[in-house]
Amino acid sequence: MATQSCAIKTPTQRTLRGLDWLNFFLADVQTGVGPFLAIYLSGYHWNEQSVGMALTVGGIAGIMTQTPAGALVDRLQSKRTLIAGGVLFLALGAAMIALFPSFWPVMIAQGLIGGTSSIFVPAICAISLGIVGHSLFDRRQGRNQTFNSAGNVFAAVCMGLIGYYISNRGIFLFVIVLALPTILTLLLIRPEEIDYDLARGAQEKNKEVNPSVIMELFRHRPLVIFLACAVMFHFANAAMLPLLGEMLAKGQGKSSMMFMSACVVTTQMVIVLLASWSGRKAGSWGRKPLLLLAFAVLPVRGLLYTLTTKTSYLIAIQVLDGVGAGIFGVVSVLVIADLTTGTGRFNLTLGAITTAVGIGASLSQLIAGGIVHHFGYNAGFLFLATTAAAAFVLLYVAMPETHAPVKKEIKGHPGGGT
Repeated sequence: MATQSCAIKTPTQRTLRGLDWLNFFLADVQTGVGPFLAIYLSGYHWNEQSVGMALTVGGIAGIMTQTPAGALVDRLQSKRTLIAGGVLFLALGAAMIALFPSFWPVMIAQGLIGGTSSIFVPAICAISLGIVGHSLFDRRQGRNQTFNSAGNVFAAVCMGLIGYYISNRGIFLFVIVLALPTILTLLLIRPEEIDYDLARGAQEKNKEVNPSVIMELFRHRPLVIFLACAVMFHFANAAMLPLLGEMLAKGQGKSSMMFMSACVVTTQMVIVLLASWSGRKAGSWGRKPLLLLAFAVLPVRGLLYTLTTKTSYLIAIQVLDGVGAGIFGVVSVLVIADLTTGTGRFNLTLGAITTAVGIGASLSQLIAGGIVHHFGYNAGFLFLATTAAAAFVLLYVAMPETHAPVKKEIKGHPGGGT
């Protein structure tokens, strides 16, 4: 059982290391059913619209389950069991894609994967917040993102090699194998070290707050503005890497998996370098300056894709993807924590915003795929870049700073292992 007091005790190194490695291995199992899927399906003669449809189905499943998943994480204390169940269903979906790469099995698998993956972000954020508290959450979130990206690098390298030397199908079988160590790392996290009330953003004085009144979330103007910015950011960002993968796959045969691996590794290596820095600077600089940097690089990235077809240059442009994703992945969660402190609805809010973001990402895959199918890749990338530029303007003009400096609750403890 989780503790019921909001007083923070220094977590053990075992729990902190378990949280580190959970982020690492969970990234491994999710990477294989992400950007590599577009190339895998292209190898079975799926066109751009069909691939976009498959990716959209996964996104829609996520949309339908994100907000309920956030509410469920707020209510349940057994968050580790919730994550373990999600990993098992994700592995089942990967098995279906590997064994039956035809239309309906892939669509069903994508629905399963999208639906069960919804629990991972709110559950890990809740566990982290419940372990280290609000004042150290910025550093912990940066550390989570660092290990998550390191896991993505490891998975991308392994999957690129598997796709090149063995088969594209082997990538999805590798996902199934990685599910075991992911579940085992959950055992390292001591449940008694997770404060239940802190994990949902509650404070001692309002522990009885109803954690499921969703309409109240949209009465807070800064939260609504941030939601709009986040949706536009992900609408512009979500389709870029899959479209790049499809473009690289044209006429490349099995080498396309190596190219995609290089793209993912480039992005994730930048995130590894930036994530912890972003967590630290978010505490001293504030949230908005970092968000503006993340939003600014996205339209530049979309524009650069239209200026070259050379593989090495296209892979190098992924550095900008790492800058945007690395900063946004850390700071966006901190903004939500800022805006929900004391409400008891942190995970519900995170789920609701992730739902809206999922709508933007899914529409991005479908709409951009259709534009590319009819007008070519340059038109698709320019469309996404224009959306990204509009998101930057909205963030700059309308979004306030949400961070107020707070006194550290655990002196000398950085929210992670040493």
